[in-house]
Amino acid sequence: MPLAPTPADAAGCCSPAGPGLDADTATGVARTFKALADPNRVRLLSIVARAEGGEACICDLTDPVGLSQPTVSHHMRLLAEAGLVTREQRGRWAYFAVAPQARQLVESSVAAVLPA
Repeated sequence: MPLAPTPADAAGCCSPAGPGLDADTATGVARTFKALADPNRVRLLSIVARAEGGEACICDLTDPVGLSQPTVSHHMRLLAEAGLVTREQRGRWAYFAVAPQARQLVESSVAAVLPA
């Protein structure tokens, strides 16, 4: 039966791991990834991105994804909290647009986890 490696053996075969992300950066990256981890949110973001005039009313987002207005509002709130969309209240309706920094946010989140 083979013997378990001694600490000296283990030290010889393992290279030191890098420090990884700090807790605050990891939390921000996870928020971005979590917002994009749901297929409905990805669809909603793509609908807003392709909307005429660069924005979409919440009332125009329910039919394309087949979800109720409260559910779509929940998804859009998570996208807004993640910094991927902006929200503007106009009377009774909320209008959403892709946040100016959305692409950079996604790219920098991926780069933080998987540096080149």
